[in-house]
Amino acid sequence: MLTSEQIKKYKEDGYLIPNFQMSEKDLLEIEELHNSLVKKFPKFRNYCPALLLHDESFLKYCFNEQILKIIEQLIGENFALWNSSFFAKPALNGHATPWHQDGQYWPIRPLATCSVWLAIDDATVENGCLKFIKGSHKEKKLKKHKYNESKNLTLHQEILKSEYKKENTVDLLLKRGQISLHDVYMVHGSEANKSPQSRRAMTMRFMPTTSVFDHKFIFDTPEKKSANALLIKQIYQARGEDVSKKNNLKTNNYLGTH
Repeated sequence: MLTSEQIKKYKEDGYLIPNFQMSEKDLLEIEELHNSLVKKFPKFRNYCPALLLHDESFLKYCFNEQILKIIEQLIGENFALWNSSFFAKPALNGHATPWHQDGQYWPIRPLATCSVWLAIDDATVENGCLKFIKGSHKEKKLKKHKYNESKNLTLHQEILKSEYKKENTVDLLLKRGQISLHDVYMVHGSEANKSPQSRRAMTMRFMPTTSVFDHKFIFDTPEKKSANALLIKQIYQARGEDVSKKNNLKTNNYLGTH
C-alpha cells in the first residue's frame, strides 16, 4: 500500500518507485514465457508491444494483488488493464527509445493511464535504464512529436527538442523484481544497451473506466495507425465496473487469485 506522501509524490513528479518486490518464482516464469514467445516470434527480440495478443498467461503477473491495490490508490476503484508489453533490450545491441509520451500512441479518450514497469533484470545506466523528466506530466497535454526514421529504435515518435528541458532528468535505477509507476503524460526515453547485460522489462497499462478504449480510433499519421494497440479487441476488468459503459471488457480469471 502507498502512503499519503507517496501518492503526493506520484502526482507531483509523475512517477514513483513503490515498496514492491515481485517474487523470484514469478520472475522466472515470466522469463520462460518470454523466451517461448521470442522463439515463436523472433521479431519480438527487442520489443513486443502487445503481449496479451499472443499469450494471456502474462495476465497472472499483471493481476498481482499488491499491484492492483497500488493502482487503485492512484486512479480509483474502477479500472481496467488494457495492455502489457515487453521491452527485452538485449545485451550489446538493445535498441534505444527516443524521448516521447506514451499517450502519443494510445486510442484512449479521455487520455488516462498509469503504467507499471516491472524490472526483469537490474536496470542500470550502463544497460540503458529508463529516463524520466520529472514533472513533465503536469500540463496534461501531448507535446509535439516527429517521426524518427532510425532503424535502431524501439519506438519512432520523438518529442521535438523545443518541447522539453533535460534539467530534471532522472535515471530509473531498479533492481530485478522492482516496479516503477508513471503517468500517461510523462516524458521519458532510454539509451541503447551496449553493455553485456540485458535490460528486460514488462509493462502493464491500467486505465480508469471513466475513459474509453476506442478500438476504431483513427490516428493522424500512418505510423501511429499501424500501432499494435489498435489490434486489441478487448481489455480486462481489474477493479470495480465499467463506469463509461462503453468498453469491451473481459472478466479476468486471475482476478483476486494471485
